[in-house]
Amino acid sequence: MEASQVKKCIEAGIPGAEAMVTADGTKYNAIVVSAEFEGKTMIAEQKMVYATVNDYIQSGDIHALSIKAYTPEEWAAENA
Repeated sequence: MEASQVKKCIEAGIPGAEAMVTADGTKYNAIVVSAEFEGKTMIAEQKMVYATVNDYIQSGDIHALSIKAYTPEEWAAENA
């Protein structure tokens, strides 16, 4: 599975999300920025992202997924 496919799944599953995904085989790293994360715990944010690709995790197409989730404000502060 291509990183671009994982990106599309995440962005389709979380309205207004912007995802940046890299891959090393079946191991993926995702940075996801969305206003939907506002007021959510880190665990809740990760559950939201996992839900968008759960079928691929279940099938083994995605072996591991590392997630860093940010609100737009957190992302702006991270990159200031």
